[in-house]
Parts: sequence; structure tokens; C-alpha cells
Amino acid sequence: MNIVVCIKQVPDTTEIKIDPITNTLIREGVESIINPFDLYAIEEAVRLKETHPNSTVTAITMGPPQAESALRESVSLGVDNIILLSDRKFAGADTLATSLTLSAAIKKLGNVDIIFFGQQAIDGDTAQVGPGVAAHLDIEQACFISKIKSIEENGNIVLERLMEDGYDTLSTKMPIAISVVKEINNPRLPSLRGKKNAKTVELTVWKSEDLGLDETKTGLNGSPTQVVKIFSPQLLKNGEKYEVSAEEAAEILYKKLKEIGR
Repeated sequence: MNIVVCIKQVPDTTEIKIDPITNTLIREGVESIINPFDLYAIEEAVRLKETHPNSTVTAITMGPPQAESALRESVSLGVDNIILLSDRKFAGADTLATSLTLSAAIKKLGNVDIIFFGQQAIDGDTAQVGPGVAAHLDIEQACFISKIKSIEENGNIVLERLMEDGYDTLSTKMPIAISVVKEINNPRLPSLRGKKNAKTVELTVWKSEDLGLDETKTGLNGSPTQVVKIFSPQLLKNGEKYEVSAEEAAEILYKKLKEIGR
């Protein structure tokens, strides 16, 4: 089984900085981490490899050269191969341009059975890249997956999807793009062998030309989503303060909601 996990290196949430001209995240020189949701995707990919003989896991990320560290960290967690999509032509990409670039890399790999994604990235919170890659590749997709129940020899896969009021059971075919939620597993810590492998594993770097991409459809040029303005919302302090018991608070809240028609 050929498994791909798409990860993202994101700024530490305490170190986020915005370029005042382009309104995009400044990543150079900022401490970065693997997107926390992607750790669950890595773990699930590695678990599948461990239970299915002759399987391999390839981690792919798009980003500046410093994103190599995130890929090598994924090796310490059990990933076999790492690919960095790094080119100035990719800079400033929104979810559409990002998913196009990732899908081109996956096409170049060929014969991929499952593509894992974390639920969302903490720097954008869109949860759009996984479905976008599936759309570009014209394959099945499943989001908010909390369990892989079974994979059959005929390529059928049964999944459990987390819903607000319970779970859905889905049955579909591979190849498939799967976005996982954190309820799916508990990510492992890096192993000593994994750390050693992370230092020596070969890094593959692909640029726009390697993927045969049109420059007008990648990076900022291929991003119809434009951030016009970024600001912090004002904190309104004209509310009412009460010092009451829990029962009295519930009664006050009920009356207030009733007044506004809720």
C-alpha cells in the first residue's frame, strides 16, 4: 500500500507575524512546528504501514527550505520518504493553489492508495486543502474521520466519521483522501531509531518546473482568495456584571436570551 501524508509547517501560535504589505504570514525567522492536527495524520499513516506488509509512507509539504525540519521530524515518527515542494513561485498560495500544487506532486508519485491530512491547519483553520486535493485528483474524499474500520483486498475501505450527534459509517473505494480528527489516535513520540533515520534520509525537493505547473495557477498568482485587511477585534466592555449563584445566573441568562428572541 502506498500512503501519502500531507503535512504543514506552521508558525508557533505565540510567534505569528503578518507582512503588512501582502497580508500573508511571515514564516522566515519565526519558530515553526508541525501543524498539531497533522501529527494525528502521520500517526494513522504509520499505523496502517505497520499493519499492512510492503507499505510505505511518504510525507509531503509545501513551503520554504526551513520546512525540511518538519519533514525530518515526521521521519522520526515513522515516515519512510520525504518530499519538499519549495519554490518562490509557490509563495503566498491560498488553499486552491496549495491543493493544486500538492495534487501535482501526488500525481508525479503515482499509484497512491490513501492520502492523509490533518483536520485543519492552526494558521488558517480552513480545512479546505484535503478536499481540494481530492477534487484536483478526481478521487474519493472523506473528512472528519475518527476511525478506519477496515480495508479490504478489493480496495474497499470502511470509515467512521465524527458528527455532532454521533458517528457515520462510510464505505467507499481507494484511492481516497482522508482528513482525520484528533479522536482517531494518540500520536507517538519520536523513537531513537527514528531520530537517527531522520538525520540520514534523503530529501527530495521539487520545484514548479518539476511538477509541470502553470505559473499563473500557483502561489499568489493562482490564489483568488485575497486578504484585504487584518485587524484585532475590539473588546467591548459595556456588559453587565452580576454576583449571583449558578441558579440565579441561569435565570438571568434565560431572560436575556428571551429578550433578544433566542
